[in-house]
Amino acid sequence: MPQRRVISGRSQEPRQRFAEELRILRTGSGTSLRQLGERLGWDWSLFGKMEKGETLGSPEVVQALDTHYGTPGLLLALWELAAGGNSQFRERYRRYMTLEAEAVSLWHFAVSVLPGLLQTRGYAREVLAAGGSKGNELDQQVEARMGRKDLLEGEDAPPFRTILSEAVLRTPLRDTREWLAQLEYLADVAERPNVTLHVLPQSAGMHGLDSTALMFLRLHGGRTVAYTENAHRGELIEESASVERLTRAYDAMRDLALSPAESRKFVLAMLEEVPCDASI
Repeated sequence: MPQRRVISGRSQEPRQRFAEELRILRTGSGTSLRQLGERLGWDWSLFGKMEKGETLGSPEVVQALDTHYGTPGLLLALWELAAGGNSQFRERYRRYMTLEAEAVSLWHFAVSVLPGLLQTRGYAREVLAAGGSKGNELDQQVEARMGRKDLLEGEDAPPFRTILSEAVLRTPLRDTREWLAQLEYLADVAERPNVTLHVLPQSAGMHGLDSTALMFLRLHGGRTVAYTENAHRGELIEESASVERLTRAYDAMRDLALSPAESRKFVLAMLEEVPCDASI
């Protein structure tokens, strides 16, 4: 495929282009970041992070910037391209992220960590930091993970089934309040019509996916791909025989899990075990 012709000299990557346009518009208007924050009513550091590409900001912030600069709809359109793309994710995840966005249904199994689609901001930050992310990279990865959660929201959200090993719910965050918030969010999400949550109790014993975090993506046309992951690497599996073997292991494990109603009660019981001072 021939390379895209570059005329403006600006970035062709949506996230970087959005940040560039923000810098160009602000510096062209002769406005400092502090002045911009005072005029629009947001902390000026937010605009600094947006211009560095560390965060995209919210649609409300971007709409306010469009109004301020007299560019109706332009910045919001660039924001949508940046938010909808997968360039904010590390290279090894990008093909998977593209397929995830196209999936008509998703099935998941968690060995020790909640899936990104169900993580709160506090949970995502602690998990990513434990994996070695820090500084600007950590901020960027947290924002990217939070953006993925939109996949499960709205009337057209695909069905999502997750089986959580009991170990996931027995491994709290260091910040007790953040852990409480995560459990409350999990209990709420479990009531969404498109989300089915199971807990696999430790008493279920050994099974075929003991050490494998797994996601199945059912795509248009009936094709299914699988993605396996551990703390250090992930692998996208598209070969049909391998996907079928993983599917059989998943089905056998699901038979050992608690029902959705029992699973939600389990999560609520975990909430009761969080120290009382966490909610103060």
